[in-house]
Amino acid sequence: MNRLQNETSPYLLQHADNPVDWYPWGAEALEKARREDKPVLLSIGYSACHWCHVMAHESFEDEATAAVMNRLFVNIKVDREERPDIDKIYQTAHQLITRRGGGWPLTVFLTPDGQLPFFAGTYFPNEPRYGMPAFAELLVKVAQHFETHRDEVAQQATAVVHALGSFEAGSADPADKPDAAPLASLRAQLEGNFDADWGGFGDAPKFPHVSSLEYLLRHWRASAHGEEPDVQALFMTALTLTRMIEGGIYDQLGGGFFRYSVDREWRIPHFEKMLYDNGPLLALLAQLWQASGDDTFRRAAHETADWALREMRSPDGGFWSTLDADSEGKEGKFYAWQPVEVAAALTESEYAAFGCRFGLNLPPNFEGQWHLQVRDSIENAAGAAGQINSGAIALINSSREKLLNIRNQRIWPGRDEKILTSWNALMIRGMAIAGRALGRDDLIDAAVSGVQFLRTNLVDQNGGRKQLLAVHADGQARFSAYLDDHAFLIDALLEVLQARWDTTLLEFATQLADRLLNDFADEARGGFYFTARDHEKLVHRSRTFSDDSMPGGNGVAALALGRLGHLLGERRYLNAAERTLQAGGTLMADFPHGHASLIIALDEYLDPPEIIVIRGRRAEATEWSRTISALYAPRRLIFAIPAEETALPGALAERAATGATIAYRCKGMQCDLPLTSREELIMAVKEA
Repeated sequence: MNRLQNETSPYLLQHADNPVDWYPWGAEALEKARREDKPVLLSIGYSACHWCHVMAHESFEDEATAAVMNRLFVNIKVDREERPDIDKIYQTAHQLITRRGGGWPLTVFLTPDGQLPFFAGTYFPNEPRYGMPAFAELLVKVAQHFETHRDEVAQQATAVVHALGSFEAGSADPADKPDAAPLASLRAQLEGNFDADWGGFGDAPKFPHVSSLEYLLRHWRASAHGEEPDVQALFMTALTLTRMIEGGIYDQLGGGFFRYSVDREWRIPHFEKMLYDNGPLLALLAQLWQASGDDTFRRAAHETADWALREMRSPDGGFWSTLDADSEGKEGKFYAWQPVEVAAALTESEYAAFGCRFGLNLPPNFEGQWHLQVRDSIENAAGAAGQINSGAIALINSSREKLLNIRNQRIWPGRDEKILTSWNALMIRGMAIAGRALGRDDLIDAAVSGVQFLRTNLVDQNGGRKQLLAVHADGQARFSAYLDDHAFLIDALLEVLQARWDTTLLEFATQLADRLLNDFADEARGGFYFTARDHEKLVHRSRTFSDDSMPGGNGVAALALGRLGHLLGERRYLNAAERTLQAGGTLMADFPHGHASLIIALDEYLDPPEIIVIRGRRAEATEWSRTISALYAPRRLIFAIPAEETALPGALAERAATGATIAYRCKGMQCDLPLTSREELIMAVKEA
């Protein structure tokens, strides 16, 4: 066993018995590299990464390759989900060095003094193929180049580090007021890249791009009562989600979405299931159900929420991270079927309907097997089973239940059971939004329990100062929280507070916001760094604004701080949101498609949110809230605050309870007279 045996990350523990002398990132490894004057081989991955597993089996478990690694390098293994700060730096360095995008596994060679990157790649095979050299041969060549070209290596590595800042935003200029131009640019760019047949954007591989879809849905809603409603924006959102729900990227038996589709038609996914995909997709499905009334989205929202509660929720209320793509060493094996196996499990009528609906009467679509996706209409499935449509739906639902029970008896994919603050915040937000939209108190309960888990287990009392942590695994909380942890959690708390008021959660949100402003803000240029000022000093302090697999932290921070600022009347939060948008102005103008989260925040900055605060007995205030929450209104925040809550902060102190239930309605800095009946409130909302 190497030094990874004492780690808590499931990914690092997967490598604890490699013959490679792995170190976790830390002072011991970095000092060894300096002392022995050996370059560092930095390998970054995560537990559900298929090609990480392949490279591990081919190279890291091979005695001969490990011997070369141990002789020539100090070898450091990093879980990118635990240390996104390190991953962000060296992914960008890879892009600068190779002139192409990165990914995982990420393989970077660093100088022993200063950890400067001088060579990088992703997956390397154990034998020459795919136009790449064998990994062992590459190791020898990199070590030789380092020894014989030390000055050149140092100059190049230093240049790479200096160039890291070129990928980041500019400075906030108080004279530059954010304008609406990026909104129109993003709308046009999304339509230009839209797949009108299959939904989504671009060609294979195809990702959900939830922030872009959320922007389109918001844009449609803003235009809905104008002279020219943007129905195309609604169509792009609805078609994409429909095709995904019908496709193989959606788990047709258990609910929930896989990571991405390897083809244009959403048929065959990369089979890992990530919490950070399903939280935002759950929220979007619930919102699209409210916007359209289409039962397809309501059903998928229920099923995705049920999947998360059933398979991803810890007994203590937190949410685990991922389900692996592989089971029994093969990607997708857990999810694939043979028609004879399905027929044996179902009645003749069930198989007739189910087999027609999901294409079991068609050729196999996944390595000689069938990965389930919708291949025919309910009408044809009904005809195949000799049923009316409702009868076919009942047969299909009973079939799904039977097959899910059978599938649950198979050897499961590995589950990464570490609990990440940022990913949990995305799922908590999804649960709160879906709970309100679907009328499910159990989802709101799950959201509240998730927050309580984070407050109990991931807030460190650091010398009397409460500090959020990023990772919880094996009963231990580790690593100071990053920008995403704080921003996503503030955003989630505002959704939870709308679902069920708790003043202590508002206090928690303001503590997180103050930490952002005090320790993450770039005072000179605007926006926020990814790490706090008291974080470990790395070769670069990232300050990125773009979306990647998750929404951009600066975009979510600008949105959440703007909302919190309007709720409390706190100008510090509003000013920080504005400066973030100013700092990202050039990026939004030049690359709108990569900054959808920031543009959503810009949209709400230009058209401030409507905030309705209802005061009264809890039951009646909640009923008023539910009455006006039924419609999709993304710029409307509704807080039902019980009358007994008296010590409210900021502007909320002015929203006093009276003898009867009362509603206060404000739009940005402008407030109306209080509304004293539910009918008045409904009318005011209708007029808006």
